[in-house]
Amino acid sequence: MRPSPRAIGLPALALTFAADQVSKLWLLFSFDLPAREPVAVGPFMNLIVVWNHGVSYGLFQQQTELGRWLLVGVSVVASLVMAAWLRRAESPVLGLALGLIMGGALGNVIDRIAYGAVFDFVHLHAGGHSWYVFNIADAAIVAGVAALLYDSLLADRRRPRVA
Repeated sequence: MRPSPRAIGLPALALTFAADQVSKLWLLFSFDLPAREPVAVGPFMNLIVVWNHGVSYGLFQQQTELGRWLLVGVSVVASLVMAAWLRRAESPVLGLALGLIMGGALGNVIDRIAYGAVFDFVHLHAGGHSWYVFNIADAAIVAGVAALLYDSLLADRRRPRVA
C-alpha cells in the first residue's frame, strides 16, 4: 500500500519549513554569518548574506511596506490554494511537490514578516560565473516545481487513451 499524497506532503512541508528556518536562525545568530562573510564551503560555494526584497531570483523587488505585505499576502494565499489542492491530490509525487513548495513559501514568509526581506545565503559560482544567491526554501520551491512538472507528465500517462 502506497502512502497518501497528504501523508507525504505534510511532512515535506514541515521538514522544509524547519530546515529553512533552523538554517537561517543558526547562520544569522549563532554562526554570525554577517560578521564572517564570505565563508568558503568549497571551490564552487560560499555562504554570504543577501537580503532579498523580491521573489525568487530577485524578481519583483519591493522596497516599501506595502510591497512587503503584498508579497506576504500572495505567498499565504498561494499556500492556502496549494493546501486545498493537496487535499484532493491523488499522486504521491504531487503531494511531495506541493509540500516542498508550501514549506518553502512559508519559510520565506516568516523572513518577510520578521526582517522585511528574505535571508538568502548560498552562493554558487564557477569559472568566473556567479549564480543567484538562494536559501533552503528557494531550493525546495524549485524542487517542488520540478516534481510538479514531472507529475503532470506522469498524469498524462495515467489517463486512459481514447481511441
